[in-house]
Amino acid sequence: MATLKYSRQRESIREFVMNSREHPTADTVYAGIKAEFPNISLGTVYRNLSLLVDLGEIAKITTGDGPDRFDCNTKPHSHFICTQCHNITDIEASEFDCMKEKVAESFDGKITGHMTTFYGICKECLEAKKIKKTS
Repeated sequence: MATLKYSRQRESIREFVMNSREHPTADTVYAGIKAEFPNISLGTVYRNLSLLVDLGEIAKITTGDGPDRFDCNTKPHSHFICTQCHNITDIEASEFDCMKEKVAESFDGKITGHMTTFYGICKECLEAKKIKKTS
């Protein structure tokens, strides 16, 4: 593979995702670095995010009903997606560590990874619903 030329824009995009715990969308990244790079295009942000995913520096989370989100944590872990506000929360649970091995026992191929996503309503949205009901 050819050496990748350094890019200040790519580095800024990578740093934005690495410093975010919110699993930003490409639009969020774009808005976050636009002040530093006023001439950057949304297409450049998308291309660089895709490249960073391909390089394994960040992970892409496909939500199903909204834009892709990006995660600085590339280690195996699960996610919870709120169906109300669409917030994504990382879930670290040791029970999932053995899931791949257990599934592999009953599977004739080679499993190289897995993604587990839980859907539901987050604590904040549940509390907001309670407040609306009591008002």
